Amino acid sequence: MSNDFLKFEQTIKAPPSQVYQAFTNATALREWCCDVATIDPIPGGRLYMAWNAGFYTSGEYTALEKDKTINFTWHGRGEPGPTNVEVALEKSASGTQVTLIHSGIGSSSESEQPRVEFQKGWTNGLKNLASVLETGEDIRFISRPMMGITLTDFNEEIAAQFEIPITKGIRLDGTVESMGAEAAGLQKDDVIVGLNGKDAVDFSSLTNALNGLQAGDTTEVVFYRGAEKKSVMMELSRRPIPDIPDSIVELSIALEKKYLEIEPQLNEFLGGITEEEAGFKPSSDEWSVKEVLAHLIQGERFYQFYVAELVGSQERWSDDYAGNLQASITAIVEIYPTLADIQAELKRCRQETVKLFSKLPAEFVERKGSYWRLAYGALEGNFHDLAHLEQMQTSVQAARAQ
Repeated sequence: MSNDFLKFEQTIKAPPSQVYQAFTNATALREWCCDVATIDPIPGGRLYMAWNAGFYTSGEYTALEKDKTINFTWHGRGEPGPTNVEVALEKSASGTQVTLIHSGIGSSSESEQPRVEFQKGWTNGLKNLASVLETGEDIRFISRPMMGITLTDFNEEIAAQFEIPITKGIRLDGTVESMGAEAAGLQKDDVIVGLNGKDAVDFSSLTNALNGLQAGDTTEVVFYRGAEKKSVMMELSRRPIPDIPDSIVELSIALEKKYLEIEPQLNEFLGGITEEEAGFKPSSDEWSVKEVLAHLIQGERFYQFYVAELVGSQERWSDDYAGNLQASITAIVEIYPTLADIQAELKRCRQETVKLFSKLPAEFVERKGSYWRLAYGALEGNFHDLAHLEQMQTSVQAARAQ
């Protein structure tokens, strides 16, 4: 019987209600345990979790007692059969004592590898759960190095335009100054297909390929530059972690400061071009300055919806990036036809985002994992804006060369 189960214990400096939610809310599960989750936390309700590395498990909740017990079945990819997980929460002086028992594993040779994975997975998972609930930091994320790239659309039409003989890959919108990709010589419109000996053709497979690597490691990047397949060795960069404010008010002030840092550069550039230059398209497949600004407006609006979902603990999940809908870009340009109109709308959208942050419930900070994730994303560097500023400058140069 002793070979049939594994037992894990973890003390977490958080109330049982937060630990309970971490096992019964899809957004919370993704913050410490898996990459994808969909659940229905009632007895008999579904439980599906997946990881970027390709593993997934499905089951159902079998017993739930609020803030005390979470029991569910588990049947992972490649495992010989279903098993059971029982989680008991006990309030303690320091927070919550978590006891997790994974049973029904069996003792056959087929069970040996699953047992090893359960041991490693729950040990690391519960350690990360403690980190997320106590500090907000997802250990998986903060330990992952950076390449220093910004991404853009890639599809069959774009592949044909650049004569790239594949239709699945990660197309670069640009590189971040002083980071690994720039130093390795990667360029805008390169399409990455491999990293560290693994396929890296979308965001999920890219993050999987980075797992286990650290800042300072050198790894091979495989990519296409036009029709030519190339490879280069890249030194991975350390992920810069911004200071996370202690309150919603401080976060909104920091976000406003971030927007104000890039605003003078945008104003100086946009103030020196004509309406004709702002509307010029270098080619049928490239954006004008106005279309780039429309893209930034669209992104700001989408971001506001994301904030609402995250704060509401019902974050939507998609399998991949859907790309930019040109119809939306065109509609924004037609509604705000002059450069002054569209520039003012971008400014209003960003002011609205700052105001939204300032009005978020103060108690959201207590959900440390979600708050940390929101604050990190909000305060990350202005890489996206800088990449598009360069794109707009190139568009105006092309207009003036006519």
